[in-house]
Amino acid sequence: MTTVLSPEIVAVDSLAERCDRCGAAAKLELALAGGGGLAFCGHHANKFADRLAPVAVKATVENGFEWAGQSQSA
Repeated sequence: MTTVLSPEIVAVDSLAERCDRCGAAAKLELALAGGGGLAFCGHHANKFADRLAPVAVKATVENGFEWAGQSQSA
């Protein structure tokens, strides 16, 4: 049996990072279970949510942004 845990979700007023995929303003920053981190705009954060949520230990989202990965719970 495999257990998938949701990452800890933290909301902040704004993020300073840019999307690692397209360079737009980041709406989501992730701390990865294997170390390191990623930042994504709203579009890419939701597009890849099903792959990102299982490997993240912490997700920092900008206030007002609804990340699809928040519903990817065990």
